[in-house]
Amino acid sequence: MAVDAAVTDTAAVIEAYYEAGWTDGLPVVPPSDASVAAMLAATGLRGDEVVGEVHGRNAIVTGESLAINAVLAGCRAEYARVVVGAVKSLCHPDFSYHGPASSTGGSAMVLIVSGPIAVELGVNSGHNAFGQGHRANATIGRAVRLIMMNALNTKPGLLDRATLGNPGKYSFCFAEREDTPWEPFHVSRGFRPDDSTLTLYASNSLQQVYNQLAATPERIALCYADALYNLGSPNVYGFNQGLVVMGFEHADVMRANGWSRRDVQTFLVEHCRRRIADLKRAARLPGEITPEDETTWRHGFESPDDVLIVCAGGAGSWSAVLPGWGKKWTRAITTRI
Repeated sequence: MAVDAAVTDTAAVIEAYYEAGWTDGLPVVPPSDASVAAMLAATGLRGDEVVGEVHGRNAIVTGESLAINAVLAGCRAEYARVVVGAVKSLCHPDFSYHGPASSTGGSAMVLIVSGPIAVELGVNSGHNAFGQGHRANATIGRAVRLIMMNALNTKPGLLDRATLGNPGKYSFCFAEREDTPWEPFHVSRGFRPDDSTLTLYASNSLQQVYNQLAATPERIALCYADALYNLGSPNVYGFNQGLVVMGFEHADVMRANGWSRRDVQTFLVEHCRRRIADLKRAARLPGEITPEDETTWRHGFESPDDVLIVCAGGAGSWSAVLPGWGKKWTRAITTRI
């Protein structure tokens, strides 16, 4: 990624990157030999080393292309390890990159940082965890999208065919709160407590869930279930994954009532459901409504393991649900950093 050597003015360089199609629509940080070398050194990779490959697309991410795009995104060099973990997850066969990256659903690539590195790098897990104001969150997530566009050629209107898109496609990175009522998220994914991990999850929607009055887990979880599996949900055929990001006030209700993460997952598997008749009335399923349809349920999940639960956010009776993309065509991938 080079521009005309005669272009030395910073504003002109940024404009040149716009003209070349190398931005996400926001201004980028023009890379220099020194900044790219520092970013590459922080990854511990050679420039020509393959970090990940999307099979079937003849597309690879090298150490050099990762470093360049991380600089473009505004990352500090110490963030590079997280970006490497994200790219490895992105290119994992079970993530099935082509579907969530190219579909009309317009998935955000949700990055969940868990473990000691979240505090070390200052990845926000508290107030406004999904929002603006934190460099690590903003630039790590942005680097992944720029890599998708510039290294994997997934650009809007070309391989990215999103109908409406999703603001999270600019950047969607947050950390798990340390004061979770359960074992850390990455431990629930099979890692050691002292490990640091990056989990990549594809979601084309986000809905905040509010419940200020509930003092029992069931009432809060019923709100999650309704939001995860409403009539407009992209996957009424079910059997995808779902992500619940639980605010700490709701998590305190779970803790006070002795509910484990598994209890919440099991409850949601049972209650994320709709009557066949309701789905047919909304034309989400084909066919005429039969008497049996009024009492026959379609469930959104097959297994408690399909429901991912992580705690984040600040004060307030809010949580969020992020329905997953595409049945079992993609699965969340957790990579050790």
